[in-house]
Amino acid sequence: MPQSKLQFDYRRHPDQDRPAATPAQHAVVVVGAGPVGLSLAIDLAQRGQKVVLLDDADRIGEGSRAICFSKRALEYWDRLGVGDRMVDKGVVWSVGRIFHGASQLYQFNLLPEEGHKRPAFINLQQFYAEAYLVDRVGQLSGIDLRWRNKVSGLERRNDHVALTIDTPDGPYRLHAQYVIACDGARSSLRQMVGAEFSGQVFEDQFLIADVKMTAEFPTERWFWFDPPFHAGRSALLHRQPDDVWRIDLQLRPDADPLAEKKPENVRPRIARMLGHDNFDFEWISLYKFQCRRMDRFIHGRVIFAGDSAHQVSPFGARGANSGLEDAENIAWKLDRVLRGTSPEKLLDTYHIERSAAADENIRESTRATDFMAPATQQEARLRKAVLGLAKETEFGKRMVNGGRLSVPSVYDTPLSTADGDDWRAGPRPGTSMPDAPVADHTGNPMFLTEAFTRKGMRFTLLTFGDDKAVEAPEGVGTIRIGGEDGMIDAAGLASRRYDADAGATYLLRPDGYVAARFRKPSRAAIDAALARASGLN
Repeated sequence: MPQSKLQFDYRRHPDQDRPAATPAQHAVVVVGAGPVGLSLAIDLAQRGQKVVLLDDADRIGEGSRAICFSKRALEYWDRLGVGDRMVDKGVVWSVGRIFHGASQLYQFNLLPEEGHKRPAFINLQQFYAEAYLVDRVGQLSGIDLRWRNKVSGLERRNDHVALTIDTPDGPYRLHAQYVIACDGARSSLRQMVGAEFSGQVFEDQFLIADVKMTAEFPTERWFWFDPPFHAGRSALLHRQPDDVWRIDLQLRPDADPLAEKKPENVRPRIARMLGHDNFDFEWISLYKFQCRRMDRFIHGRVIFAGDSAHQVSPFGARGANSGLEDAENIAWKLDRVLRGTSPEKLLDTYHIERSAAADENIRESTRATDFMAPATQQEARLRKAVLGLAKETEFGKRMVNGGRLSVPSVYDTPLSTADGDDWRAGPRPGTSMPDAPVADHTGNPMFLTEAFTRKGMRFTLLTFGDDKAVEAPEGVGTIRIGGEDGMIDAAGLASRRYDADAGATYLLRPDGYVAARFRKPSRAAIDAALARASGLN
């Protein structure tokens, strides 16, 4: 089966030549060069931090794996300088269809409104995403990416972490102020700190295959319950770049994994689905759903992110996207702690915010999996009833979980300042900033997310229509919409999406989340909200 791969050379590093008694000292070591680890390293480097990035492999492209990347992920990658490459290569989509048998139950559009820079989703093979991120790493002097460097030992100390790293030239040691474990679902670092997953492993098995073919199917997400070509089970069809299609087929719990993965056994299943066998296999795998997470994401100076911290089923595109949200959440906080502008306790809010997000993802993923694979007769009867109602009723549609895809997390967090004014709409504290089309004061068009990126991904005040806006605290960026020399909101979408009258002001965190909002802000109120969002009180 063909596969796109990139292989990288192992290079000996001067750290390996230091005496064991005086190992090299580094501020941040990120373990795992998948999408989460690469994105996190880039984010930190763009903020001026030096990062050592270790990976025990020497290649990318081992299977397709994640393919669905959300609007929020794309906005994050825009900030990291890789968004355009992802979207240019990816397959853009927003429409999904749910079928029961041969009949369509309903369809949904995840981004029905105009005026956003990025689409609801793209489909892009993970190896492309990783390749573009590796290229970006190569453009930044602050990242030291070391292939075939495997962490084999970890000792937690009061002011650092001591790592033992195996290489083709033998082991060496280094010390890090902080270690970020992005080493995946089988995380060796999680085992080294003695932390295990808690949650649920589902018995039903799923066949996943990427097939290369020419097809006229629309660029949509198609999901079937009990399709005629796969009776009694579920199926999924999704387009990827390069005429590759992702197909998922639910199997019996007692299916033999070794037999089911054989191409000669997979081919007839796919042929029944497609009505022909004119296709080639790119990748075949078998998996069980797992919905689990660590009790705590922070163990001293070792911080866990992505699949090393939490796992969900692939349906819902919540795995890679939630991992990227982990990365953007921890990056700005760790940067501030390393600079001494925020206390170390700010890092605790990473666990508070992202563990709650993991719980939400696990709830939705578990609910979807229970619906797809009912474990009891009662659950099966409920599913049958819901599927019968989904075509005609809104509540039935909501209960059919196959279409509940990844959305930005909402944080109930000590970093937010509660609303003191009445708001009809707009993003409340703890939610991510909505995008909108604007123009600079000379009329050059851009998007609000781009304006935020240009402010350096720092705390930023977004103000509307008031030339006498409160002066921003030191180090805080400003984006003004309306007024003299302010940005132009010609379509009025920014004002509507932020429920903004003249003088309305939002305090945006460095990750683009709303920390506070005010109808008529005072400098004292802004200072207090900034201190709270910085972990200073």
